[in-house]
Order: sequence, then C-alpha cells, then structure tokens
Amino acid sequence: MFIADIKKDFYDVVANQRVALLVAADIDALCACKILQALFHCDQIQYTLVPVTGWQDLSTAFLEHKEQIKLLIKEDDDLGVPTYDDIFRDEDEEEGEDSGNESDEGSEPSGKRRRFDEGAIERRIERQRAKRQWEARRREILFDYEQYEYHGTSVSKMNCREKKSFIHFGLDGYVAAMWAIIGLTDQWVHDKIPHMKYVSDIATVQRHVSRHNHRNEDEENSLSIDCMRISFEYDLRLALYHHWSLYESICNSYYTACSFKLWTLKGQKKLQEFLADMGLPLRQVKQKFKSMDTTIKENLRDVIEESSNKYGMKDIRIQTFGVHFGFKNSFLASDMVHAAAALLESTERDENDPTDNFIKALDALSRSHLDRLLSGIDLAKKKLIAIQQTVASCICTNIILSQGPFLYCYLMEGTPDVKLFSKPLALTLLCKYLLTAFIHSTRNKRCKLLPLIMAAPKDVEKGTVIVVGIPPESETSDKKNFFGRAFEKAAESTSSRTLHDHFDTSIIELKSEDRSKFLDALITLLS
Repeated sequence: MFIADIKKDFYDVVANQRVALLVAADIDALCACKILQALFHCDQIQYTLVPVTGWQDLSTAFLEHKEQIKLLIKEDDDLGVPTYDDIFRDEDEEEGEDSGNESDEGSEPSGKRRRFDEGAIERRIERQRAKRQWEARRREILFDYEQYEYHGTSVSKMNCREKKSFIHFGLDGYVAAMWAIIGLTDQWVHDKIPHMKYVSDIATVQRHVSRHNHRNEDEENSLSIDCMRISFEYDLRLALYHHWSLYESICNSYYTACSFKLWTLKGQKKLQEFLADMGLPLRQVKQKFKSMDTTIKENLRDVIEESSNKYGMKDIRIQTFGVHFGFKNSFLASDMVHAAAALLESTERDENDPTDNFIKALDALSRSHLDRLLSGIDLAKKKLIAIQQTVASCICTNIILSQGPFLYCYLMEGTPDVKLFSKPLALTLLCKYLLTAFIHSTRNKRCKLLPLIMAAPKDVEKGTVIVVGIPPESETSDKKNFFGRAFEKAAESTSSRTLHDHFDTSIIELKSEDRSKFLDALITLLS
C-alpha cells in the first residue's frame, strides 16, 4: 500500500482504533516507534507493542492478534492495475471486432468480402510493436526492482516530516526531530544509503531544527538550562570520542583505523606521527576526552582536520547533530545509534533475551533513561573493540579469500567474540569494516572492486551459520545489494537448507553442512 499523506491515509484511520504496533529490530524502526508512541499517548490511542525480528515473528504476531485485527485484503485481480490492452486499446480495433462479429452472424448472400483498410493494418502492426517494447521494458524494470535491495528515506524522518508529529510535542516537535535525526544517522552508520542522500536528508532536517532553535533564542521563549537542545555539528568521524579517550576512538573507528592500517607496526608508527603532527601529548589523548585540557579541546576539531588532510583523510569531518541535555550530558547522533544497537543485540550473560534487549534499546532513546543510554555506550565500546580486533586478525591471518566474483570470509568457532557476530547488525558492521580494511591493505586492483560475503556461527547446537553479503566499496556506490536474489537462486539450485527470515534479504541463515555447495553455486551464478 502506497501512502501519499501519512496523517490522512494512516493516522486518522487508526486514531479511533486499538493499534497493533509491530516494530522491527532496527534503530530507525525504534525511532519511528518512539514518534508514534508519543502521538498515541497524546491522543489517548490504545496500542499493543510487538517487537519482531523477522518474517516468522511477524507471522506469529499476526496469528496471535488476528482475532482483533481488521484488514482490508485485496486479491491481485482486484488491485486495479491496468494491462497494456486497457491502457492502449484502440477505437478502430473495437469497431473492427464489432463489424467482424456482425459479418459472422449475418453474412450477405452475395458473398461480398470485407475489405481491410491499409491504414488500420499499419496501425495494428505499430500497436503490436509498441506492446512488445512496453512489455519488454516492464520486464526489465521488474527484474531490476526484484534483483536489487536498497534502502529509501528513513521512516522516522518521514514520520517527523508530517505536521501532526510536531503539533503535540513541546518546542514544536523538538523531541520528534531528535528521533528523526537518530533514525537517519543509523542509515549512515550502517552504510544503508549513499553519502549524497545522507547529506541531502540531513539538510532537510537541519532546516526544521534551525527554525526551532531560532524560536528558542527569543527572550520570550527562553528555556531553562536543563532543557534539551539540538545543535548542527560539523564533527569528527570518530566513534564515541566524547565518551572515550581520543586515542581509543581513533584506534577503533573504522575510518581512521583503515586509513592508518593500524593492524600493522607501520600503521601504529604512522598514528604516533599523526599525534605528534597535531602537537598533542600522549598523556592528554589517552585520558578521557572530558578530562582533557580545555585549551586543547577548544580548537581540537580544526587541528585534527588540518593534520588529517596531510595523511589523506580528507573526509574526517561529517555533517551531524549533537543532542544536549543541560550542560552535563551531550551526545552525538552517532553515539546514540551505537548505544542503541549495542543494547539491541547485547550478548551479555544476563541480557540475552531479545524482548528485554528491545525494551532497553527503546528506553535508551528517551531522556528519562539516561542510565540506559550510558550503559549502551559502554557496550558499544566493547563492540567496537571486538570489531577492530577481529578485523586485524582476519587481515593478518589472510582468511579473506577471493572466490572469483566475490570475496569470502568465515569466522571459525572459537574466534574471540564470535557470539557477538551472530547478530545481524554487528556482523554487517564488521563486514563493512573488514571490506574497507581489505581494500586498504591489498595490492590487487581487481579485488578492490569485489563485494564481500561473510559467515559466522549462528547456533552451534543447531549447526547453523549466519551469512551476510554487502556490495563493493565505492564512492559512487548507490548501495544496491544484489545478494538477496542470488542467495535465493543458489539455495534453490543446490537444495541447501536456508532460512530467509530477515527483513534484509542479503542476510540469511544456512546449515553448516551445506556451506560448501552453497558457495559453489554462488560462484557459478555470479561468474
């Protein structure tokens, strides 16, 4: 169903009903959920929140609530999609058919034969040619649509865009804007959209935020110092550096770690030279960022940008937003994304229940649960360290193999932190980090243009692995992923036991015994 007006076609329809809110295990979906929850609370709409991790959960949730759900289901024949003949039907053809029927029923005894107009014959031939071209183009468009998987505009940003989302909140939608920013940043952090789309969407949200900030600067609308404030930042691409030491953030951020090749001794030496070029003493960069000298922090971003340009890191800064709760607590949008994702896929001994993790990640997006957000940041630090160490191990042990049309890497059982990478978001982030690191370390130009497939143990008892495929790394990449359709074809041709349950079709589960024949089929299919 395509919705042109979210308020009219969706919100007003459900406003007087009890709503079943099915939310995917995705940060953007969590942000959209927070916006809808706030609206439902304001309008006193009853709802049931059901987290779903895949198609099976979605089906189960529907079966559990089907007695209360009212759906309008339209069969394919009732969709009202016209065929070619309905669109381009010619009046001459209708007249010709009618006259043909009349001549069959009551032919004249004189045996006169009907004479066809040469112009009508030419029009019919031309119409048939146009029909063939139209159908060929239709097949091409459908094939391209079904072959590739890609992400569109952030759903939380789309919800925030509607005026209905702004009317109910204090400060004319400030809270909704924050959730929209986090949802959009999630798409950038997990590499779901092209860089230019991210910049374009950020500019759209910035206009909303600037309007609210300008209003709050007036004396009549002055705010308490404890209120929330959103600021546009041209900040550093260093993960969690406000809540970490600058040194650890540089070492565990994929952009800087890959640029320096920190898995090598030469890369470590290069990092030391980089810090020396900035004039930053190790004692300062290795302590918590909040404890650094204020004189150093004042122009730190400009100093880092200047030195980064000398070392080939020209994109060290990125357009983003900061969220400030009074003077004490400040978070970049990417900090909140990393924290929520770490909570959502936590593998801690006492935090391995998907539903509990979902609720904790949802709470972390609210100001009233800052303790959850801070615990999520601690988990995110551990996650980034695990990713960096795994990447270094994979590169140094040469377990990334070129299989012809793609690169392949398998994490063996017993690999440190392998349990963490049984989760889709964590494995996808590792896959992106590893492909970038491999491109920086290899001299093979052809391998730099290849996509990457990565597999890790999912459930040892069931003997399954989780498989993720990502497209090639490119500055002009449109982020279209073709592995979803390829995985389906490979599984069908080899009768491999796969589970295509994830909403992202490029993420599947596979029986360990079928891994070899599945990969052989993929090589044949993509060659």
